[in-house]
Amino acid sequence: MKLWDKGTNEVSKEIETYTVGRDRELDLLLAPFDVYGSMAHATMLESIGLLTNSELDQLLGELKNILGVIHAGDFVIEDGIEDVHSQVELLLTRKLGDVGKKIHSGRSRNDQVLVDLRLFIRYEIRTITELVEELFTTLNDLSKKHKEILIPGYTHLQVAMPSSFGLWFGAYAESLTDDLQLLLAAYKIANQNPLGSGAGYGSSFPLDRKMTTELLGFEDLSYNVVYAQMSRGKVEKSVAFAMSSIAATLSRMSMDICLYNSQNFGFLKLPVEMTTGSSIMPHKKNPDVFELIRAKMNKLQALSNEVTLITTNLPSGYHRDMQTIKETFLPAFAELKSTLEVCTFAMKNIEVKTDIINDPKYNDLFSVEEVNRLVNEGVPFRDAYIQVGKAIEAGGGSLDKTVNHTHLGSIGNPANDEIAAKLNQTLKGFDFGKSKQAIANLIA
Repeated sequence: MKLWDKGTNEVSKEIETYTVGRDRELDLLLAPFDVYGSMAHATMLESIGLLTNSELDQLLGELKNILGVIHAGDFVIEDGIEDVHSQVELLLTRKLGDVGKKIHSGRSRNDQVLVDLRLFIRYEIRTITELVEELFTTLNDLSKKHKEILIPGYTHLQVAMPSSFGLWFGAYAESLTDDLQLLLAAYKIANQNPLGSGAGYGSSFPLDRKMTTELLGFEDLSYNVVYAQMSRGKVEKSVAFAMSSIAATLSRMSMDICLYNSQNFGFLKLPVEMTTGSSIMPHKKNPDVFELIRAKMNKLQALSNEVTLITTNLPSGYHRDMQTIKETFLPAFAELKSTLEVCTFAMKNIEVKTDIINDPKYNDLFSVEEVNRLVNEGVPFRDAYIQVGKAIEAGGGSLDKTVNHTHLGSIGNPANDEIAAKLNQTLKGFDFGKSKQAIANLIA
């Protein structure tokens, strides 16, 4: 079944296979959202007189049955059926006859896939946000717990100044707050209703687009029907960029852990159950999980660029190029979610070492502390800098390893509560409750 089949032509099998691509496989991810969109659209059609109340009841009842099949894991897109939209309409028509055929009035597969994708994105962003919040809490708690444990800070991979595990864990916690800011912006771009734009030029039916916006819990409309179609690819790029920001945080943290777990650094220790071994070196305990996080998250950072290249220089209107975005975009959510889950698990079980700075190779770590001590005694900074530098070059004496950092965001005051407040402020902006309630009302 093809929604565009007029019964007058037959596409060759080779062309059909190539053009359908992976849609039948990937569209299974969109199935529940296609049903939600169809329920809202049918409700709106009844309100403008294109369906009777009885027909609406039949359609909603059967759509709920289809939703039950989807949630049970038994929904399939049959052989010869192009996509999820065709399969849902086929099931409705098989059960309801001509009533099932009426549901496509006033819409196109173009705005169907747009609304499906936006509902899918909205749902997935909610899950990702919850997982980011859990990882943030883990890192922020570790920052508080290990606030007093000093580690070397590095610039240019050279020993630089004292840092702490409180600062290190807290740095990645705060990085996630900025990542969520980008995700919030992407969420707001995605959380606009494109339904009713049809093939990109609207409809002669008096569609009530504000009604479907409310029924589906969207924050606003994509008003201009041409722009609604043009937003395909743009929304995905915005979301992919926000996801890539989270991925960059996870990748960089994983790189640190791979370094800090190595014998040359020795700052962290991974429990044996979190490591893998070597086939010939019996002593090896490899941090494979963090190496894979690093690789997968670096790969994810390429996604927004891929979407950009697919959509670059396309004219307005729909083009089949857009279909190829789904092949990497839809699976990316599962990749990011599983990585956030394993990262949180790993961070909860990581072990820190407490005597790191006692190693003689870190003796120069406190040179700036010594300069600042002299400045507090009245020595001009530049003179103190030269004095301490000459003493170090001459190999003179050990430096005091006491640190007196008290300002906000420093070793003695890593600002955990302030960073948590920043995260909570961003979380309020998502307002997931509205969309959850709208979908609950729709299927009630």
